[in-house]
Amino acid sequence: MESVTKRLTEFSLEAHDLYLNQSVPYLEEPPDPLQFYRDWIGPNKPCIIRNAISHWPALSRWTPDYLREKVGSKVISVAVTPNGYADAVNGDRFVMPEERRMSFSSVLDVIEGKVQVSGVLYVQKQCSNLLDELPELTDDVEPHVSWMSAALGKLPDAVNFWLGEAGAVTSMHKDHYENLYCVISGEKTFILLPPTDRPFIPYGPLDPSGPSGPRPGPVPTVPESSASALQREGRRDAVPAVPVVPPRPAVPRLHRSELLVRHGVRHQIQLLPAAGDTV
Repeated sequence: MESVTKRLTEFSLEAHDLYLNQSVPYLEEPPDPLQFYRDWIGPNKPCIIRNAISHWPALSRWTPDYLREKVGSKVISVAVTPNGYADAVNGDRFVMPEERRMSFSSVLDVIEGKVQVSGVLYVQKQCSNLLDELPELTDDVEPHVSWMSAALGKLPDAVNFWLGEAGAVTSMHKDHYENLYCVISGEKTFILLPPTDRPFIPYGPLDPSGPSGPRPGPVPTVPESSASALQREGRRDAVPAVPVVPPRPAVPRLHRSELLVRHGVRHQIQLLPAAGDTV
């Protein structure tokens, strides 16, 4: 085990030195689809693209007053957590957020500080909620990013609208999508770990029945040691227990009108009018 762990560590360090960028590169304009596939999708590397969505009306239209006028009365799904962490390990348990139905205006009231509520609000559905819950806003954005769709040979599986307070945080996870994160307003910080660092993320067992009924049960603490390096990712009874910082994670911060490309196997677009940090 010690020998395998040593080799995995060397592999991770070599990948950072020879293959992975020390930081997420910026492109100053949208790439040609073939070039994009060759330079970024094929190598499975993230990048930040400027001037890719600057022509979208949403960048100038999506003010609180405009959103109230267009969709203020719409009732949408909102994740509510006590500390901003949704779908996260909290103490010895894996906790999902409360799903609350609220009017869009009520969410804006909280985000703007006009109304005080307990907990942190985050509109974070991943089921193409822009199209399903907020179709009135679709004219303000393009239905898909043409060069990305051309590179992948398909349209997006989902187009999502996320809106959150500064304290909203997404727990460490792995997406199965080719993600485009488009920041309309505010900023969002990402901590990106390459696949070569996966062996150093320990997993702990999860009892789906829990100690007193059908809800998430305790997650024991997993020590930050090389003994956890070879926990198999495919286990269905395991969840991330302790995030271990890799040798050199990339930490890009997206600002207004910037677009982050993050890789998986399917295609979705995330529209971020405002958000907190994501891990």
